[in-house]
Amino acid sequence: MTEPLPCFGALALETATPPARLGLPRAAAQELAQHVADDLQRLLPEAPSFDLAFAALHYDPAELLRPGWPVHAALAGLAARAPGAGRGRVIAFGQADDGTPPLPALAPEAALQGGPLRLLPFVLLGDAERSAAMAARMEEALLETGMAGAATALHAQQALGTRLEHARYLTLHDLCALMALQYEHAGLAPLWPLLEAAMFGAGAEVWLDAPPEPLLVYRAGEVRLADCDRAAWQAAGLAPEGAEERRLAAAFGSHRARLRQFAAVLAAHAVKTQVRPVSGDESARARLSA
Repeated sequence: MTEPLPCFGALALETATPPARLGLPRAAAQELAQHVADDLQRLLPEAPSFDLAFAALHYDPAELLRPGWPVHAALAGLAARAPGAGRGRVIAFGQADDGTPPLPALAPEAALQGGPLRLLPFVLLGDAERSAAMAARMEEALLETGMAGAATALHAQQALGTRLEHARYLTLHDLCALMALQYEHAGLAPLWPLLEAAMFGAGAEVWLDAPPEPLLVYRAGEVRLADCDRAAWQAAGLAPEGAEERRLAAAFGSHRARLRQFAAVLAAHAVKTQVRPVSGDESARARLSA
């Protein structure tokens, strides 16, 4: 049999109250995974011929949208190593009795808990030809018709100890589109092209060069941020022209706060970053290009 190829997706839970548990024990995880398998068979008739690997642990969107898709990659690796792959199995991974996940890479981050959108990842594994067709079908079907079944939503709600507003299925591309919209509403739209380039491993440089925003570039697999002192900030044209001293000081403080905000978002997505100090009349753009 050819090497199985993965199709990545997630059960997205919009919660009204924070879940009481980060994940489910193995028996409850298998039960929820079977509900997911039933839903996917309804939405994607070809799904039962694929292995379904499901992690009954919930994550923040930033944990799934990272370079290399590490949570899904870890889940796919676990499933691929299990005996009998490619026979339409439903494989659930939950917490051990002591609350630990099956792999450190599958441990949800404590610092990213508390958001209303929680994601339980799944992977469909099949041969290359069928996986390509399935990935295309998932993109067509899940965003439009991917509501979870009532039994799935009820089980997830009760098992995780939360109250749900909605439960639906998404591909990672669907999740990217959703997060791009949310970041736009949060005033972070200028950062999204760099995040997207880092997640998808784009080869070309992507600049954020839109004063008064901080100067950033995605290059060679990392995002570089220009950490300008006040003189360099003014020399780079990031300061408001003709402003009095008090207004300049306030604008520079806002600039530095914005830089910290961008750095925090990049860190949440585990994007490799490099902060490059820029001082005096040094060119910030040249500093990031070197």
